This record gives sequence, structure tokens and C-alpha cells, in this order.
Amino acid sequence: MGGVPSVPTDPSRTIQVIGAGYSRTGTVSMQMALEKLLDGPVMHGGTALLGREDAYCKKWLEVYEAHAAGDRPRKLKALREATRGFVGICDLPGNNFIEELVELYPDAKVVAVHRDADRWWKSIELIIKNTTPRWLKYYLAPVPGWRHFPKMVEWFTYRGEEILTTEVEGVTDPQSRSPGPDILPADIGKDLLAVHNRWVASFVPPEKFLLMELKDGWEPLCEFLDKPVPDEPFPRANDAAAVEQTAKDIMTKTALVWLGIFATTGAAGYAAFKLWEAYL
Repeated sequence: MGGVPSVPTDPSRTIQVIGAGYSRTGTVSMQMALEKLLDGPVMHGGTALLGREDAYCKKWLEVYEAHAAGDRPRKLKALREATRGFVGICDLPGNNFIEELVELYPDAKVVAVHRDADRWWKSIELIIKNTTPRWLKYYLAPVPGWRHFPKMVEWFTYRGEEILTTEVEGVTDPQSRSPGPDILPADIGKDLLAVHNRWVASFVPPEKFLLMELKDGWEPLCEFLDKPVPDEPFPRANDAAAVEQTAKDIMTKTALVWLGIFATTGAAGYAAFKLWEAYL
């Protein structure tokens, strides 16, 4: 999704900043900025789920499964394991569990991001188009790591609409919906970003909460975190073109995997046929 997955090397480090910015608000830029300021690994959901190993993706599936089962102790344990060693976190799936992260890391500060609603919704629709075809889970099945992404998208939708049912009048029964461009009417969809930020602000102490725009650069973030302003431009990454390119790369690489499977299967079948023929 435009960034590089960070992998912790020191499990004793803990979350200092919870990036509560909704997807497509510059979450990779925020990841890069926080890694610079905090001098440590920041978990970015999109890049981690598409760039890390099977075992790590399964940790986040465990978080969602425990949540759906209503098992809070198990959910918190799984969430701590998924975030162990990171100094910050950005993007989904983490921003589906801001309240739990605040409970696990009570000293952490929370940063949310505002963006123009129309431009944000247009960008989100691009993500929806690329991640919700029903055939995708079968297509990605042979690829470790990626094979879990379609299921993860289903969980994103489930959890996101759980939050909507409590925050927006007229949105009900999230279980009856399915992922796709028609998840929400456009008028409600465009309000989702503001709803999300309002939800986060409702349970985070004001002194630990910052709502900013990335165009404001380093100053508000550094002041909030009590860090010196770096002598370099604020990071800019993860634009719409990068999302499209990531989707194309995944499709191409997966096609090569399937080609290898078919070639191996065909070769094995031919060898078996020749062996059978030899015994006739």
C-alpha cells in the first residue's frame, strides 16, 4: 500500500502512539512520520497484512474472532500479541480496536486525521473496488499471507458497521450487509470519517487526543508528542496510484503462482500417464 512492513526486533517496546486516522487519510505517511519521531517500528495494517508472513496475519484474525465471540480477555491477549514490540500503530485493523488499544496502553497518545469528505470517500471507493470481489478469496488462496486478506476485509466491514450502528441513526443490522460499493449510501459514507473521529474522541481523554490534517505538517504532531521538528519535509506516500499499482502487483504475482501450480500439476499428470502407458 505504498509503505514497507515494519517488523519489531525488541518485544519489550510498547505502543506510544495510536494512529486513529481512518484508512485513506494518509496512514502510510503517518506511519513514516511516527517511525521518525519515535525511533522504532510502527505497524501499518495495509502493508503488514499484504507484506508479512502467514503467522502474523493469523494473529489479527484471532483478534476479530475473539471479538465476535464476545471473549474480551482473549481479544485483549491476542491484540497485545499482534502489537508486541511496536511503538505505534496505524490503519486497519488497528483502528477497529482503538478503545481496546487505549485500555492496553493507557499511556499512549491518540492521533486522528481529518480530510475533505468528498475526496476521502472517492478514495475509499477505490479501495472497496479492489478488495471486495467475491472471487478474490479463491484467487489468493495459494499465496501465504495474502490468502487471509479477503477474510480480513470481511472483518473490517463487520466491525466498522458495528461502530456505525451505535453512532449513525438509520444504519442497522451490520450482519445483513456484505462487502461492496453499496455497503453504505453515499450521504452516510461521506460522513463516516467524521463519525469515526467523533467515536474516538468520545473515549480518549482530551489531553491525549489530537485531530490534525496532514497538510499541517510536522508542527502539530511534534508539539503534541513533545518532539523536536525534523529538518526534513513531512512524509507523503500512499496516493491513489499506489493503491492501484499494489492491486495490479498482487494480481500479477498470484497469476504466476497459479501458473506454477497448473504447470506442476500438468507435468505430474503427464508423467503418470507415461508411466501407466509403459506398463500396458
